[in-house]
Order: sequence, then C-alpha cells, then structure tokens
Amino acid sequence: MLYPAFFMSDTLAILCNHPERAAQAMQFADRLQLPLLQDQTPESIVDYGFVILFSPTEIALQQTGRKAPGPILVEFTEGAVDHRRKFGGGKGQMIAKAVGVKAGVYPRVLDATAGMGKDSFVLATLGCDLTLIERSPIVHLLLQDGLERAQMFAREQDAELLQVIQRMQLRSQDSRAYLESLTTEEFPDVIYLDPMFPERQKTADVKKEMAAFHSIVGKDEDADALLPLALAHVNYRVVVKRPRKAPFLNNQAPSYQLEGKSSRFDIYTIKKLPDSFLP
Repeated sequence: MLYPAFFMSDTLAILCNHPERAAQAMQFADRLQLPLLQDQTPESIVDYGFVILFSPTEIALQQTGRKAPGPILVEFTEGAVDHRRKFGGGKGQMIAKAVGVKAGVYPRVLDATAGMGKDSFVLATLGCDLTLIERSPIVHLLLQDGLERAQMFAREQDAELLQVIQRMQLRSQDSRAYLESLTTEEFPDVIYLDPMFPERQKTADVKKEMAAFHSIVGKDEDADALLPLALAHVNYRVVVKRPRKAPFLNNQAPSYQLEGKSSRFDIYTIKKLPDSFLP
C-alpha cells in the first residue's frame, strides 16, 4: 500500500503495559511524537481512537472503546496467509502469472507498496526474492514485527518458512526516493504496486484494516505518480493490482490484464522475461 508521508497523530497513541517492551515503545513514541500510555486497556481509552499496542508477544494496531474490533497485526505463521502457503495454487495463482513466475523463472521483485506484506509473502513462497518498501512508520512497524516473529518461529519449527522469510527484505523508505536512487544495475526485474483503494474487497477483515489505515495514515493521494517512475526503473515489467472495476493507475492502459472476481492485475511490459531465470 502507498500512504502519505504524514499520519493523523491526534487520534493515535502508544500503549505499553509491559516493562520488557517499555524501552521500544518509548523510542517509537519519541520518534513519531506520540503520547505514551501505561496501565490502561484499549477498552478504557476515550481520548484516542487507536493505539499501537506493545505486548510481550506482538505489536498490533488496536481501535479503542468497548465494542472495537480485534487487533490488526501481521501474521505469517498461522491463519489464511499460512494456509495459502501450504495449500494454495502455487505457480497457477493469478499473482504468479502476473509477475511471470514459472518453472525456472523467479524474478527479483520490488514491492513498492508493501502494506501488510501478504502479496510479497505469496511471491516469496513461490521462490522470488523480494524487497519490500513501506513508508508509513506505523505499517512498517507492524510488518517488521510480523517478519521478526515469523523468523523466530521458523528457526525453531519450520525450516521451509524460514527460507521464505529470508527472501523478504524490508526497508522503511518512500518508494519514489528509493527508485530514484537506483542505478541501472540495481533495477528490479519486476515492480509490484498495490496502492490502497477504499473499496477493494468486501470481507470484514479487509474493511477493518482499510478503515483503520484511513483513520491513522490518511488516504492515498499520490499513487498515480508512482507508475511512470516505476516504469523508468524496472527491467521487465510493472504489475499493478487494482479492484476489478477501478480506473487504470495514472489513467495509463496496461499492456494486458489478468482479471479475477474482485480484483485484477494490470501488467505493463518493458521487455519479455527470460525463459530461464533462477533465483
């Protein structure tokens, strides 16, 4: 997802009730100039709409109030994301076809709008090396925490998952600045863009995440500008994920499309991918 550089601090605070996480919580609160709360529960807080919750086991974004939905966190070791890794469609998945993954072909992918990292994780399970760029410090914190927890779990219990996580390298940076810094030799093979879109899907989880992100980091206002920059800094193709009926990014028609029930992939080709492209 692509977010503005600002976030809405008047509705957000840091909450940490655990001494072992106090230093990390304080450092993050100081960095973002956010209030640090202690000895409270999310249900009891009325002055802030959301808190970043530092617990002994995880970091999560939590809406406050008695009837608030559950926490939002990045999880790669269980749930739908892990199920897809174990039982998904492999290289037959639409995202794999859009990126160009097939036997012997594993492009180096730059996910310039990493968000919660779900699509990058899918591509990493298929054998691609990923660089994930996330400029929102809040979303970056959640994603970094999810990757670290997954790596700790995998080192002890799941060697295959560990290989997947090690293919994902996360950076906290504005995607435009990162792209502009690349030399020709550093260009990724594929750039993947999934800008935040208000009505992308209808599931409760997606609605919860989108509502929270809109409240905390605002709306995506500059996604269009990223497409021409991506096209100028990639070797083979740019892939844009969009809601099925959404307009083209930057009003620019793709080379071709892959369409599903609720979303589609717009593929902008620079040149043909090689027939043999080992990781």
